[in-house]
Amino acid sequence: MKLLIIEDEPEMLENMTQTLERQHYIVETASDYKTALYKIGVYDYDCILLDITLPDGNGLELLKELKSSGKDEGVIIVSAKDSLDDRLEGLNLGADDYLPKPFHMAELHARVKAVLRRRHFEGNQQITLGNLVISPESREVKVDDLPVALNRKEYDILMYLITNKKRLVTKSALAEHVWGDHIDQADSFDFIYSQIKNLRKKLEHATLTIEAVYGVGYKLELA
Repeated sequence: MKLLIIEDEPEMLENMTQTLERQHYIVETASDYKTALYKIGVYDYDCILLDITLPDGNGLELLKELKSSGKDEGVIIVSAKDSLDDRLEGLNLGADDYLPKPFHMAELHARVKAVLRRRHFEGNQQITLGNLVISPESREVKVDDLPVALNRKEYDILMYLITNKKRLVTKSALAEHVWGDHIDQADSFDFIYSQIKNLRKKLEHATLTIEAVYGVGYKLELA
């Protein structure tokens, strides 16, 4: 899962980033309005952690921009501004949650997990697709109740395909979401093919397949 933290306090930004990276999230950051506006316009995220008070703008304007562009990222407002008006405005604009500073990092992680679970997994603790069962909390994958050992990138690819199971996922979108926003500078996507090949082999007994669309990308097909 890929997160964007929009936060101008360096120490807070570092603490949030380290906490969430330890939980195996892909984490990108923006410390000002201009950078954040660019990133939400160009890249897709599973969840955005949004500070309201930025040195060159208001985080709520970023939220308006995000929603007006039709993007559906989960948004948690993380701000020292804890007035009722700010909270209500953020939620009315489409934020999923509001976490006032200061907070414990364990609570931050719990809020992120809750938003992702509601948005991608219909609130369920497990994902079941035929004989494939995934527990996002533990990153455990089973086929016919037998554990399947996936490396981090294989797991991230599988989760991205599952959260987009009704869509054709382009190679560039998959690379950017799993490897980060600088991957668009890569000359080729051979590294994706290698990971997909390994993932297919490990899931050969699962009742789903990863279909390649030549020259475009991949699509998850359920048996």
